[in-house]
Amino acid sequence: MKNIIIIAFTFFFINSCNGNLNSTKSEFKNLPPKEIDYTGKEKAYFASGCFWCVEAIYESLKGVEEVFSGYAGGKTSNPTYSSIGTGKTGHAESVEVIYDPLEISYETLVDVFFGSHDPTSLNRQGPDFGSQYRSIAFYRNEKEKEIIRRKIDFLTKNNIFKKSIKTEILRIDKFYYAEYYHQDYERLNPNNPYVINVSIPRLNKFKSKFPELLKKNH
Repeated sequence: MKNIIIIAFTFFFINSCNGNLNSTKSEFKNLPPKEIDYTGKEKAYFASGCFWCVEAIYESLKGVEEVFSGYAGGKTSNPTYSSIGTGKTGHAESVEVIYDPLEISYETLVDVFFGSHDPTSLNRQGPDFGSQYRSIAFYRNEKEKEIIRRKIDFLTKNNIFKKSIKTEILRIDKFYYAEYYHQDYERLNPNNPYVINVSIPRLNKFKSKFPELLKKNH
């Protein structure tokens, strides 16, 4: 019985987002991991579980220039992968989406947010649990806030989900970029157990639901 418990724990550990890597400090200053031409681009921020998964989903969309993984929603300064993994920093694993509003609207990004995770799950997505994996739709202005509220009202009134939506609506005050090795993690680490068992299936499920939004040959 003891061996079964150990095996089960090991399987869970390697298949959870925070059980794969260790980090004791940020490896770069809080700057975008790479240079981007922001001309004509907008930014949007979301948290819906492991950022490896969420980053890959948004990067598959037409009109999205780049997606960065990071931390947001908390009160502590300079969070790291290890510190947010304790669930005590208040931050959630989040993404910054750089997009062209002429090709994809903020409304569509919000549709993708609610259509690619379970917003009724409190502090948990798949095998990952804790406040760092909670559902948050961040807004930068009142227009974005209203779009999020209208979407939640629509989903609730039409009983799209069997349970009540737990998504938080928060103003994005500060976004901290995650350590460099988290960026494009799913693409660069296809053989990682978590990527194989969680990230890729989640991405494929999303792609089957929103084929019209995908980049060509993605």
